[in-house]
Amino acid sequence: MTGLPVLHIAAADAAAGESTDVLSRLQSSSTGLSSADAAARLAVAGPNAVRSHGVSALAVLGRQLRSALLLLLSATAVASFFLGDRNDAVIIGVILLASIGLGFVNEYRAERASAALHSRQRHTVVVLRDGAAATIDVTELVPGDVVHLVLGELVPADLRLLSATGLECDESVLTGESEPAAKSVDPVPPGTALADLAGCAFMGTVVHAGTGTGVVVATGADAEFGRIAVGLGEREPETEFQIGLRRFSVLLLQVAVALTATIVVTNLVLQRPLIESLLFAFAIAVGITPQLLPAVVSTSLAEGSRRLARRKVLVKRLVCIEDLGDIDILLTDKTGTLTDGRIGFREALAPSGAPSSAALLHGLLATETDTDTAGGVRLGSNALDTALWAAAGPTGPVADGYTRLATLPFDHERRMSSTLVRGPDGESLIVVKGAPETVLDRCADVGTAAHTVLNGLFAQGSRVVAVASKPAPGHADRLVPDDEHGLILTGFLVFLDRPKTSAAASLTRLAALGITVKVATGDNPQVAEKVCADLGLVSGGSLTGSDLAGLDDAQFSEAALRATIFARVSPEQKARLVETLRTHGRSVGFLGDGVNDALALHTADVGISVDSATDVAKDAADVVLLEKDLGVLADGVTEGRRTFTNTIKYVLMSTSSNFGNMFSAAAASAVLDFLPMLPSQILLNNLLYDTSQLAIPGDRVDEEQLHAPSHWDIAFIRRFMLFFGPISSLFDFITFGIMLGVFAAGPELFHTGWFVESLATQTLIVFAIRTRRVPFLRSRPSLGLVLTVAGVLAVGIAITVSPLGADLGFTPLPIGFFLTLVVLVIGYLVLIEYAKRVFYAEPMRYLPAVRWRGHEHRIHRRAARFSTPTHLRAPTPPTPAPPVR
Repeated sequence: MTGLPVLHIAAADAAAGESTDVLSRLQSSSTGLSSADAAARLAVAGPNAVRSHGVSALAVLGRQLRSALLLLLSATAVASFFLGDRNDAVIIGVILLASIGLGFVNEYRAERASAALHSRQRHTVVVLRDGAAATIDVTELVPGDVVHLVLGELVPADLRLLSATGLECDESVLTGESEPAAKSVDPVPPGTALADLAGCAFMGTVVHAGTGTGVVVATGADAEFGRIAVGLGEREPETEFQIGLRRFSVLLLQVAVALTATIVVTNLVLQRPLIESLLFAFAIAVGITPQLLPAVVSTSLAEGSRRLARRKVLVKRLVCIEDLGDIDILLTDKTGTLTDGRIGFREALAPSGAPSSAALLHGLLATETDTDTAGGVRLGSNALDTALWAAAGPTGPVADGYTRLATLPFDHERRMSSTLVRGPDGESLIVVKGAPETVLDRCADVGTAAHTVLNGLFAQGSRVVAVASKPAPGHADRLVPDDEHGLILTGFLVFLDRPKTSAAASLTRLAALGITVKVATGDNPQVAEKVCADLGLVSGGSLTGSDLAGLDDAQFSEAALRATIFARVSPEQKARLVETLRTHGRSVGFLGDGVNDALALHTADVGISVDSATDVAKDAADVVLLEKDLGVLADGVTEGRRTFTNTIKYVLMSTSSNFGNMFSAAAASAVLDFLPMLPSQILLNNLLYDTSQLAIPGDRVDEEQLHAPSHWDIAFIRRFMLFFGPISSLFDFITFGIMLGVFAAGPELFHTGWFVESLATQTLIVFAIRTRRVPFLRSRPSLGLVLTVAGVLAVGIAITVSPLGADLGFTPLPIGFFLTLVVLVIGYLVLIEYAKRVFYAEPMRYLPAVRWRGHEHRIHRRAARFSTPTHLRAPTPPTPAPPVR
């Protein structure tokens, strides 16, 4: 070959030309590229990725500067400067920089944690390199590579097809067409529309049926999908967690506006200076908001993601951690979760139950494997086929004179695969292998003995595949579904997948977490019942896909809630089960790893897949488990709840204490002839308090807080704020009385005394509010939280006696005040403990009153997932709810 190879051919041009011409233009061949040639092309064309997940410090900083809270602080600082109060302007500026800095550091760490998680999730593809089959990372794919496609895979790049056997691709992500597109190797006329380019398979589409090979004609941003994805924005729709944060912010804004308006009006009525009143009102508005809420949330999520990663759980978006802890129903498959997932071939039986070499032979003939003689690699074999080949040894009966003429690959509607072969005698034979119920229905005559044998195998918990055949004299070298009738039953292939030893303990853990486990499987219901019984999972009954098909909405809903096992169900039925359970107010997690699970993964509140799953399943999921084990999932749920609980701790503590302090300030400003605290002092107090809470993400969580899902509940937060805030205000008013009546305090001493008392009560009350138990005795906080709170309190007191204190308007406090402060703090903590008992005495106070759900929201969120970093990730289009039967 001479000259430089072409590294990009438009799909329309590739489909219009013969495949041999396309290979020639790419300087490739049907046996693929050499490793050296592929490396050279990769250096020129770049990685096959639509978008990489880079962590940009400037982008993170930009998000900090767009905060409405920081804009408010900036306006206050500017106003103070131009109004002559330059000390306040400098102080507010320092606080502003500290707030930006803390927010930036924590969000940047969270972004890096997210990038690290994404870098661990990889997609691979089978290509021909150096004349042999090889598995490479999808980002290493280059134009000219020859790729093998099988059922359930995402097409990794734009391909010109070289071979296609029953190949169909779901191209709705590109064309919007819901029906799969049939593929062939024939050229199409020039100018054919994208949706009709049958000779090409496009990046990001899904192999719906069949198998094929193709040569890569475009990668990354040059592909059809890549060009679209690059042009889209990176903003992803909100999760329920983010919606909760936003609505919580609205609540704070309402309270801030009400307090600010009240203060301004009161001060104007009392004929106070307008500018002073406005600055004070600004400080109150800022003071009631948790300034470091974004930092605490990002820290909490980043800490949660690190703990989850250590427990082999990858969360694609940090904000999905809370959603993981929220689930209370888990719909899971059986293989690999309840069973070992190591499928072994046990025996081949005739319909009578006797051993049968013919059944084994026909099973091997019907396997969906293509043996690559150059590389010795079998491509596309599933777990059952792999077990069959292992039982047959390195050279199976297929090599003894049988020639494969045509195949009809497995799909989830037929639940069978078929092969047309020519035997040693020269006669043609159609061999069918698949689900026993389906195969037996296609057989001409099945005796009662076969059914008896089959039921006995199912009762033992065995996985069974039926094989059948029929002569095909003079048959054309192609197969269609109509050929799969009038069969003669050859026998049964019996496989064993033992219950997983750890599954029983994992099911117990999930039950303790308040999660109901249901099983959706493609296996026989008797097999699923046997496995569940062996593991101690109490079954509420079994239903098959055919049972569900005959139910109306009300009956389907009742069945979904009652039954535990759903066997032989279709992808649409799985999704309908998930949707039905969600309409009953349950948060549903779906665990699946196959292409037939993608629709249910989209529909679920939390889609969960595993690292060994099909590409389409991993892309449809929110969470990826590095080990397919329910114990790993239980760890993930626990960490999700721990993360959410610690976030809510900060929300409850900051809103109640801030509300109490700002209410005290507003009330005091109406009766004093000076401001109860200067604006800069209010902001400094709030910043110190918030800083003490940065250790909350690493705090311990009480065991009972992990036993049930927790949800954003604005009504509960409002009640908590209005109940505990006035208690804080009560001790503020006592402090006011002591300062004026005992210490005859002037403005500076009053400001200093209230600053120290407010900081002490706000920070120390953390230990009481963080738990419903008695603090320290029955619920120990983390050492980090103790040290941080103590350090912040020491810094706050030190500031009042330091040289900086005079510039801030402070003055040293008498020793008698600190003795009084100790008594006040002890009384405050005792009263809070009593108040906790009263507040939590009514169970409904802490039950979730608000659950923000929404099918459309979920679907659109998942439709935006194409921006997964470091490797190609295709979006899945919004999927309509399955039709109601």
